[in-house]
Amino acid sequence: MFPSLLATAGGLLLLFSLSSAGSHREQRGDSSAATVCVANDGFGMYCPTTCGVADYMLKYFSKTNDDLEQMLIDLENIANMTQDAENRVVYMKDSMVAAQKSITPDIYIKKSSSMLDDVYRFEKTISVQEQQIIELQNTVSSNERRMSELKQLSLQLQQKCSEPCKDSVEIQPISGTDCQDIANKGATTSGLYYVKPQKATEQFLVYCEIDAFGRGFTVIQRRRDGSVDFKKDWIQYREGFGYLSPDDTTEFWLGNEKIHLLTTSTTTPSVPTVLRIELVDWEGNKKYADYNMFRIGSEADKYRLTYGFYFGGDAGDAFDGYDFGDDPSDKSYTSHNGMQFSTFDNDNDRYDGNCAQQDGSGWWMNRCHAAHLNGKYYSGGRYSEKDAGEFGFDNGIIWVTWHSRWYSLKETTMKLIPLSRLSAGGQTTGVKEFGGLGL
Repeated sequence: MFPSLLATAGGLLLLFSLSSAGSHREQRGDSSAATVCVANDGFGMYCPTTCGVADYMLKYFSKTNDDLEQMLIDLENIANMTQDAENRVVYMKDSMVAAQKSITPDIYIKKSSSMLDDVYRFEKTISVQEQQIIELQNTVSSNERRMSELKQLSLQLQQKCSEPCKDSVEIQPISGTDCQDIANKGATTSGLYYVKPQKATEQFLVYCEIDAFGRGFTVIQRRRDGSVDFKKDWIQYREGFGYLSPDDTTEFWLGNEKIHLLTTSTTTPSVPTVLRIELVDWEGNKKYADYNMFRIGSEADKYRLTYGFYFGGDAGDAFDGYDFGDDPSDKSYTSHNGMQFSTFDNDNDRYDGNCAQQDGSGWWMNRCHAAHLNGKYYSGGRYSEKDAGEFGFDNGIIWVTWHSRWYSLKETTMKLIPLSRLSAGGQTTGVKEFGGLGL
């Protein structure tokens, strides 16, 4: 009897383990084990990765059914043994009573009385076991219902996985050399487009902001909520990282090589490119800065940043450096024009140390910066040397001509447009267009 109960308990433990595995949902973070849509560095959201869940259920479903059937057999055997024991107890009690009536009690009768006491105790044990059997039967019934539900879910997932995955991202059909070229061809909707600059060997995907005046901004960087870690190596900054989405809700760095191609190949080579930087703080205030004749060099020149001049804006000219009051050379040490790009594994700054390693992300570092839009995302904005970790430097999302070095911005955008189109639609260069809205 007891080995059967142990086998039953073992089967229940296995069943409980499977039930827990079936009902637990791992959170994706970035994990590839999520049961929701998985974002891809290419673009957008793809078919839910539920096939793995279905495979897991199907793999263990057969074995669990076998365990349930064995449990039922064990329970039936226990019930039969219990019934036999009850019959024997009744028989022994009747025999004892008959013997006491027919003969004079002697030593054998006394022994029989002692045996009868043992039988009574055994009967009580059987009653307890019967209650345990009932509880086990209820548990089996409950788990059978769960298994039925899991089987139904498994069939649904299997059906879903048998359907081909379809790209759910809408990519606009018009393409061009950049977003302004696409707008010139009649595109009026902001979204994902393919562009192929003149010097590019193949097209690549970008997010285009197209406003009511027919201006097409090519977005090269977006910070929104800290969902993407900008602490990346040289190759990742070269190729780009993060996620492009048609509704413009995601964070990304387009990639230094793509930015190089966009700023050295324009629809009209004689028309310079303007970099527009848009900033949002944690109080909801918005400011911008424009830089004319903006270019990013080739990888051979470490993607060097150059621009002709600060073209205006209400955020101030942080790229020109800033006098922090710590050293007479602060301003020249923190200017960014002419600086090469640095990452923690490819140090090209003018500092004896490694600015990118100390500040935790790639940027055009000097000794080290007055602007750092790829910095660490600090919720709430304000942070301190202690918050900055090991090195204690100002490593947030910084634009010091607006907020101090110890204030990290909430949202940033870097985007490109030909100078000839910046003031289109009767707008002057001093009026900011943020997300298509005049500010």
